[in-house]
Amino acid sequence: MAYYAVLAAKGFLPVEWLPGFASYDSPLGQHPDRTLVPGVEIGSGSLGHGLGLAVGTALGLRAQGLTEARVWVLVGDAEMDEGSNFEAVQFAGAVGLEGLHTVVVDNASATYGWPGGLAPRFAAEGWSTATVDGRDHRALYEAFTAPHPGRPHVVVARVASKS
Repeated sequence: MAYYAVLAAKGFLPVEWLPGFASYDSPLGQHPDRTLVPGVEIGSGSLGHGLGLAVGTALGLRAQGLTEARVWVLVGDAEMDEGSNFEAVQFAGAVGLEGLHTVVVDNASATYGWPGGLAPRFAAEGWSTATVDGRDHRALYEAFTAPHPGRPHVVVARVASKS
């Protein structure tokens, strides 16, 4: 939903579409559809495709000499259970895709979990990492803007309640 709000704020779609999010006759579905929603460049499909698409996009932009371009991808912690995501993590780290920024929403819904959390897994593959409280806007801003020369960057935003 937040993605659609940003697209509306940037003028890609009418704000009036937002209240109908995910309703039967709304173009704003759970997964953005590039054929229905202006401003959507890639339909991510099922879990596990978004990060790989982002890696390919960042690599393509770099190949075109667009070194200042930034690619952002939002994934959930449960998506990190998909093997294709860790292949993308490994590749991006190995080739130093500095233009790639990943936000992992960690709401403790992953099936397997990761000892020490998700950030160490990314760091082991050469990524710059930050783990923050996903409800702390200042911490998120600082994590999003942290320098990470020559490496992709991941922000793990924890939102699970501490019980």
